[in-house]
Amino acid sequence: MSAPTTRFVNDLVAVELRDVFNPYADRCGLHDLPDAPLRRRRNLEISIKAASGLGVSTMWVARDLGYLGGRRTGLALTDEAHLDAYRSLFGGLPVERATKGPISRERTATTIWSLLRRLPEPVFLWNVFPLHPHDSGNPMSNRRHTAGERGKCAVFLYRIMEMLTPDRVFAIGGDAHLAVGALGIEAVQVRHPSYGGRNVFIRQIEAAYDLPPPVERDLFTSRETGPHFVHDPLKHQI
Repeated sequence: MSAPTTRFVNDLVAVELRDVFNPYADRCGLHDLPDAPLRRRRNLEISIKAASGLGVSTMWVARDLGYLGGRRTGLALTDEAHLDAYRSLFGGLPVERATKGPISRERTATTIWSLLRRLPEPVFLWNVFPLHPHDSGNPMSNRRHTAGERGKCAVFLYRIMEMLTPDRVFAIGGDAHLAVGALGIEAVQVRHPSYGGRNVFIRQIEAAYDLPPPVERDLFTSRETGPHFVHDPLKHQI
């Protein structure tokens, strides 16, 4: 793994905040495998390397990790139910599950991945606040991160932008757009798919990528797997 990527992940591991779960350093005694933080660190490291090697030109940035998604996978906007889709998007990237028991499924991730499968190019997913903030005493909850918490982690958004140099950034939701704008990063705002915004979000992404309407499939139509992008780890080094 390249030195910049390793330093980035190691610095993220070192972040400790009250009522915040750091999936790259913390282990959930209820759901996590013994080496879960290590698995999530590797998931993030190889994702950054693959995105850089492929020259990914677009980032989607949401607000913060959720307890059914990135808290468990270490990957923004990605739950366990869509790890296979994540692997395919980056040409068979060997991201691993870090938990035991039934797989998690997050409503937002389901909508996000229904569109990612239709895109002609891979996208790198990130969050303004790259950890999981939760209510005090209730780790299996989601809350909006505070301005102070965002300030402590703002450098990671800057650094990931420097490493990947995307041409376009989509901010998913008003909170994410305000936070990205406060950091001086230009982004296109789209509706967050939660809270009744799913259909608007889908239409906005379809328009942004000039996507045709999804094909209605019947029982005799083969399942669409979406585009695959081949990543050669020996060819691309960062």
